[in-house]
Order: sequence, then C-alpha cells, then structure tokens
Amino acid sequence: MPQWLALCLVIVMVGAIVYAIMVINHRRLGADDDPSGTPDVIEYMTMMIGVIYAIVLGLAIAGVWEARSAAQDTVQTEAQALHEVSERAQVFAVPEREKIRSHIGSYVTHVVHTEWPAMANHGRLTDRGDELFSRLRTAVLRSEPRTELQGQAYAPMADQVGIADEARTHRAEAAGSTMPGTVWFGLIAGAVVSVGMIFALQIRRTPRELAVAGLFCALFAFLLFLIWDMDAPFGRGLAATADAFLNHFPASTR
Repeated sequence: MPQWLALCLVIVMVGAIVYAIMVINHRRLGADDDPSGTPDVIEYMTMMIGVIYAIVLGLAIAGVWEARSAAQDTVQTEAQALHEVSERAQVFAVPEREKIRSHIGSYVTHVVHTEWPAMANHGRLTDRGDELFSRLRTAVLRSEPRTELQGQAYAPMADQVGIADEARTHRAEAAGSTMPGTVWFGLIAGAVVSVGMIFALQIRRTPRELAVAGLFCALFAFLLFLIWDMDAPFGRGLAATADAFLNHFPASTR
C-alpha cells in the first residue's frame, strides 16, 4: 500500500473515531448539559499540555530529520571516497588499475542493488558487502608504487579507503530506526492525552467544533506519520537515497 494512501486512511480513521466519541459523549451527557461550566483550570491545563506536546513533536521531527540528513551525507562521503580511489588509480599499471576499479564496481553494484534493500527491509548491512569491501581494501593496499607519481597517489588512496570504511560503519549504525521505543511511547501517549483533553472540555457536535477537533487530530496523525516515515533513514518514503553512487558510478549501477 502506498504510504500516502496509508496516511489518508489513518487520518480518516482518526476523524471517524473522534466523531464517534463525540456522539457517545453527547448522548451520555444529555442535551441539558452546560459545557460553559467547565472549570478554568481544565482550559489552562489543556493549553499547557498542547504547548508542551507541540515542543516535543518539534524536537522529534528535528531529530529524525537531522538523522536522515546525516545518513545522506554519509552516503555522499562513501561514494566520493570510492570515486577518488578510482580516479587516483589511473596512475598505476593497467593490471593494478583495472583490478582496483573492478573491485570498486563490484562493491558499488552490490551496495545499490542488494545492500540497499537489505537496509530498508532488515535495518542492517550484508556480510557480502563487508567481504567485497575487504577485497577492495586489500587490492588498494597491495598496489606497489613503482614510480614517484604512483607513490604520491598511493597514500591518498589508502586514506580514501579508510574514509569509505568509516562512512560504511556510520551507514550501518544509521540503517535501523533512530527513535527509541520510550520516545514513541511518549509521543503516542501525549497525542492521546492532548486529544482526550478536548473531550474534557465537553466539546459539542456543532460543525465548527467538529471541524476544529477533526483538524486537530488529523494534524497529530500527520506529524506522527511524518516522524515514523523519517525514523528509518534508509527504509521509508523520505529515506536517504543511493544517488551519490548512481552519479559517481553510472556504469556499475545499471
């Protein structure tokens, strides 16, 4: 099911639940109940809960967005480092150069076509990816410089392999969910409490009140869905992409 359709269904369901609760609450209280008798302290508490929950939601959105941006930067760093290795390898003899570029191509192909779905579906990297990167590192480190130009290229190549390795480690750390379960509990509980305070104010079934309550709940549903969508930096709709690999190695990612 497309994620936009899932979001629409969630919002519709939340609205239907809110309306049903209003109908039940209205029948329970009766037509002679006076909502103006709600104590002022409840209105004050509702306002404070809404403000605090809005701050928590904002911090959660900022956190998952920052994690997603960091994951995308990590992918860019890894792809750029491998591209530098491939370009610097041109000063070596043909057999060594082709061997290094062949290992880079095999690794990039595996990352884009195999490892990326594994991160999205299982939240982890693959053992095959580790093996291919190890072979790439070995090929670079065993390239023996025979000229001064090769010697000048060798050390930066080894450094770039180290940078790519570090970026791969960061990518593995970011492959799963970034929000702890306790935070999710707090977000959902806060939404329930905030919506529950609407009914504490004895909201009626007038079109204006229904519209406000529905929009209020739909906004919460949308923001929670947005946080969930960005919670896995490589796994959902707003996930980090493999465009950096596609741009630097178009031949290996077809």
